[in-house]
Amino acid sequence: MAKQIDTIIFDLDGTLLDTLTDLSNSINYAMAKHGFPTHTEESVRQMVGNGIYVLMEKAIPKGKENPYFDACLKDFREHYELHKKDYTKPFPGILELLKKCREQGYKMAVVSNKFDLAVKGLCQDFFSPYITTAIGESPQIARKPAPDTVFAAIEELQASAEKCVYVGDSDVDLATAQNAGIPCISVSWGFRSREFLLDHGASAIAGSAGALWDILESMA
Repeated sequence: MAKQIDTIIFDLDGTLLDTLTDLSNSINYAMAKHGFPTHTEESVRQMVGNGIYVLMEKAIPKGKENPYFDACLKDFREHYELHKKDYTKPFPGILELLKKCREQGYKMAVVSNKFDLAVKGLCQDFFSPYITTAIGESPQIARKPAPDTVFAAIEELQASAEKCVYVGDSDVDLATAQNAGIPCISVSWGFRSREFLLDHGASAIAGSAGALWDILESMA
């Protein structure tokens, strides 16, 4: 019997990878370099999810009106490119989950609001050979919650949207899945709490990689 769900589109930061410390360090490097206040990891946790421009807008005093906005963004990107793997690692059970998904024939991709070069590099370093389709933020494609990256991943995988599920950790991910017309499984180990996800309409929430597998299999 054919699977009802045979394709999984994953968010990256906060879903597959714990990137918070490296993101915080790079933001704080840029802030300190230009004499601005730095941020705790918990503060940065609330800033991430909408790409680096929004992240910087929230991190720097007066946002885009700050005359040092572009310089700080450039410094952040350069620092992060060099240090994006200092502390970043897959969440517990994720590699085992991806291996199991591949063995069961699921097609898999990552879509992220992180800049495209970093998304592709991190997926290559951490998730090869399980995930080879990885799409990040670039001028060529609208970022989440627009569904464009999801549709691009589905096309690259030669998959069907009708057999696709989205997995993410934020309200942006919930909106992305809704805009793409596909179901969403939320995870509570990332950048947003279970309560926050419920308040934003989450209907399926996994608290561990094992629980995520169980939900996937119940949908298949």
